Amino acid sequence: MTSRRLPHELEKMRRAGRIVAQTLRHLSQMVAPGVTTLDLDKEAESFIRAAGGVPSFLGYRGYPGTVCASVNDEIVHGIPGQRVLAEGDIISIDVGAIWEGYQGDAALTVGVGCVSGAAQRLMDATRSALYAGIAAVHDGVRLGDVSHAIEQSARASGLEIVREYGGHGIGREMHEGPHILNWGPPGGGIKLRQGMTICLEPMLTLGGFETRLTGNRWTVVTADGSLAAHFEHTIAVTMDGAEILTLDDETGWEAMG
Repeated sequence: MTSRRLPHELEKMRRAGRIVAQTLRHLSQMVAPGVTTLDLDKEAESFIRAAGGVPSFLGYRGYPGTVCASVNDEIVHGIPGQRVLAEGDIISIDVGAIWEGYQGDAALTVGVGCVSGAAQRLMDATRSALYAGIAAVHDGVRLGDVSHAIEQSARASGLEIVREYGGHGIGREMHEGPHILNWGPPGGGIKLRQGMTICLEPMLTLGGFETRLTGNRWTVVTADGSLAAHFEHTIAVTMDGAEILTLDDETGWEAMG
């Protein structure tokens, strides 16, 4: 279970989060037809290390990349490689970085060139679901209320929610308890307390909620081949809300643009 962070710990997580946000900003500006997911991965490692951070994902439980690059029907954990991005694709980029032993983790989904109206609606709805969850966070709230807020936002868009995967606690370890569902009834679960640090990460699809693990044993895709989108922020619980830690406060740019 994630613990309540002391002020100096939160400051290190803000620094890690800033590196993540700046990396996502940089990578999202690189996304274009003809770019490979490996191009994005190599650039991410160089960028994170130049900023003084350490890539969280590289080598984590054997994962071979610095980022997760999930294209179209890939929901999460897409392994970077020789895949060439094409006009109309959408790509989820998930980035983690460590600063002095503390983690930051965020993801966003962007279009490659011009995308369909349905794809844009999917990305917009997934981002909105993330912010609905963040808006529900404050000291003393039940975790089920946060999950329910994400679900309500997603349902209002008419899209399906991936049920097997969700958010998590974060701190010294990238994945700490609790596991945070993106759906469920309100009123249940643990109470969030000031200083706790968690990641919220809704994943929505244009089709069904069923998933399939591919042969590389990492990449998760929609079972029906429909498009999927994924957004994530690392946040700290405050008395009256949530502080988003994965922001670039030096430029004011947010890694969800």
